Amino acid sequence: MSLTSDQMELREEDIRKHYGAAALMLEGFDHTPRIAQAQAVAAPERSAGLGTRRRFRSTTPGLVTRSTARPEGVHLVARIAAADADDPLTSPLQATAQHVLRRALAVALAVGEAYSEVSGLAELKRANLAGSLDGGRKREFGELLAAEALAVLHVFANATAYLLAPHASEVQVEVGDVEELLSDNAQLALHGALWELDQKLAQYAAEDAALIATVAAFAEQLMEKVSLRAQNAPRLAPFTDAAWHVAADDLTLRGFEPAAKGKSTTLTMSFKKPHEVVGNHIAKYQALRLSKMLMAYDFERRLNPFAELGGFIFTFMGDGKPGTGKTTLIQMMAGLVHDYCQVAGYPFRYQNLSTDNIDSYQGKSGQNAKAFINSILDPTAIGFGTIDDIDQLAGKRGDRQSSAGQLEITAVLMESFGGANTVVRGNCTFGMFSNYPENVDDALRQRAGARFLVDGPQSREDYIDILSLLMGKNHSIPLGEHEPFAAQEIKAAVARSFEAHAKPQEPGLLEVFDRAASQIGGLDTIAKLGSYLKMIQAADARFTGRAIKNITDAVKVRAMDFELPDDWMENPELFLFRDYDTKKAMIEELRVPITVDMVIQEINRYADSEFRYADKSDEVAIDTMVRDFGRQEEAKRRYLEGKE
Repeated sequence: MSLTSDQMELREEDIRKHYGAAALMLEGFDHTPRIAQAQAVAAPERSAGLGTRRRFRSTTPGLVTRSTARPEGVHLVARIAAADADDPLTSPLQATAQHVLRRALAVALAVGEAYSEVSGLAELKRANLAGSLDGGRKREFGELLAAEALAVLHVFANATAYLLAPHASEVQVEVGDVEELLSDNAQLALHGALWELDQKLAQYAAEDAALIATVAAFAEQLMEKVSLRAQNAPRLAPFTDAAWHVAADDLTLRGFEPAAKGKSTTLTMSFKKPHEVVGNHIAKYQALRLSKMLMAYDFERRLNPFAELGGFIFTFMGDGKPGTGKTTLIQMMAGLVHDYCQVAGYPFRYQNLSTDNIDSYQGKSGQNAKAFINSILDPTAIGFGTIDDIDQLAGKRGDRQSSAGQLEITAVLMESFGGANTVVRGNCTFGMFSNYPENVDDALRQRAGARFLVDGPQSREDYIDILSLLMGKNHSIPLGEHEPFAAQEIKAAVARSFEAHAKPQEPGLLEVFDRAASQIGGLDTIAKLGSYLKMIQAADARFTGRAIKNITDAVKVRAMDFELPDDWMENPELFLFRDYDTKKAMIEELRVPITVDMVIQEINRYADSEFRYADKSDEVAIDTMVRDFGRQEEAKRRYLEGKE
């Protein structure tokens, strides 16, 4: 793998020289907890056999050998070996856990050493040992020690999670919060983390699968806690501004960003070809274009030219009646991206957030949603995340029918899709789908940058095409006077669909449009378009500034109203494997100018969807009230009959 300009190779010899110190920490040390409360756990039994003989003598102050360690000390090697108490031999998974922890500790110590040299901490350490540290630099010394401790802790947790990932099973363990987070110096910080890991293993690692799950879950929690602490810590620039690459593990460490190996998920869904999606012309067209947009992502720059130029769809909402083809659309888009990634050799990750992720335990639903988001956001892979039936999954704030778990998911999705820390790299997209979008929280729905109306087959030709497609070939019924799939020719169908939005389709919005036309005339200037938008807002208060942003983003997408040539996907050398600047220039050449018609059509498309949702929501509320009134009247009638 070639290094990017901001990466430094962490040499293998610089890592392996710390193996001795790492092994000693795993074998035994004493630690008195400062923050966390020690659990009443038994010390692991340790065999006195030859296999336990020490090969290293400690040269690190504070570390103790087995001969001097008190029984209550931390002995992780023994703790791991005790994961299956009935077996005296070390299992392959136990050995894996021990090797991963030793490797992660050595990598962390090597990065700490590099940070110490770059930041000037090494010089201050030498002065402190010699007793010649200037009193005026003691504060700087303390801050640098704390920064090194945080860097070392995060690298240890990061490398552990990364190296254990290939060995994880379906077993999951909730280890709770990490409390013993110390930042006096790197060694004490590692002692605190390993002490708490020992506590977690004693509680949860009753067998090998749980052992791996416990170590991995602890590493994830430790990373998150250290990242939060680091937000307000000084002197971390030498760590956050650089990236270290460990060639043997293909591991890249970038500050407090979790490392992840770009791995594809195994897809078992039935893929659909574009011609198998009948109707839904605009939705299909945008899904086709978005599939190719994703492939323009540059793994070296970690950015997509479409995200920089404008026109990349990060989130979209697909809504329509049951049976109109939302699942088919998902299958088509996932299949396209999967096939493109197969050709280019890119890792592809698809995942669906479903109602199975709602958990009765407080906080667990939010954790499931965050894990889903992080998996798709992973910058080392192309990602496609779907949230089917989002009206059931994400709760509507203020709705007493929404569970705590549903509201947790809503909060995570809102922060991830439009929060202060949201970064759109252009390597992934999220699709939200619903039969009842009016039941989705307004603020969450407005975080969908694009709207795909999945309305299914509409014309006579559409119904003939879908019947012919689903009937298959095991019959001899003649087709009749019809040209198969001619109506599905995408460019002509999309042109017709966009033209249909020259005027609104919802009655409420059409009234606003006609009033605007009579008062201000043709919508041919920015001022008149803005006046039209204000009139829409007067009719629907939910039409806010976020709606305007979504409309302008959709207009920019229309400026990219071209489909990347198929041969660019089939032959990666033509486009996919070009450098970032070349790909950006090639895309810019295809860009088309923005027109007034585009703006009007996108305003109407977006506003139509909001009016449609509002009308449905009102109708549902009215129907509910009518039923309630009917129940009350029937209850009164029965009550009065009972008293007679």
